[in-house]
Amino acid sequence: MDALVLIIDDEPQIRRALAQMLEERGARVISAASGGEGLSLAASRSPDLVILDIGLPDLGGDVVCRELRAWSQVPIVVLSARHSEAEKVRLLDLGADDYLTKPFGGAELVARVRAHLRRAAVSENELPAVIRAGAIEIDFHRRGAFRDGERIHLTPLEWSLLRTMATQAGRTLTHRQLFDAVWARSHGNASQYLRVFITALRKKIEPDPSAPQLIVTEPGVGYRFEIPRALS
Repeated sequence: MDALVLIIDDEPQIRRALAQMLEERGARVISAASGGEGLSLAASRSPDLVILDIGLPDLGGDVVCRELRAWSQVPIVVLSARHSEAEKVRLLDLGADDYLTKPFGGAELVARVRAHLRRAAVSENELPAVIRAGAIEIDFHRRGAFRDGERIHLTPLEWSLLRTMATQAGRTLTHRQLFDAVWARSHGNASQYLRVFITALRKKIEPDPSAPQLIVTEPGVGYRFEIPRALS
């Protein structure tokens, strides 16, 4: 894991534990004990990823997240002791890329950090022409999905939804983010719209729609497109 990770957390023992965990896997780590210090470090050191605790003594983590997102596309993984779905949705809508509730497993955190670093390494202009996810090929140049070379019939909205998720594979997108991206509407029941289209999409691309592997539901939050690791 060759990356510079910025940890913003006011608890020294948490910073030490996270730093040790990431450094053992090859990451370089810098840390800050407050939101203001974290923003300064983010501006001066340009980290590859930020791990952000939302319970900070000076600025709220939500403020840090919003300010950081105003000028940087760096992946932000939020840590919090708050478990409410509304809080997760709020932080993701403010620009966080992921959200882990305490206590969490170290292996899960490291896996998510790796996934976000992989995604960040591929900018929109550097997207591969084709993403292979199991038996499915998603071809961005041909604007379609294929199984064994045969085009899968997708409606324009289904293709837009699949493309939006696949180009941000590994990132959980909230109902509102997907709704805004695909429908470009500011009103309507986003989760209700999405439920219908996600169900239809799963029937077309999932090996077993009743046990989805590619389009993962984050209950109460949104959806995430997963590419089998061996094929990512």
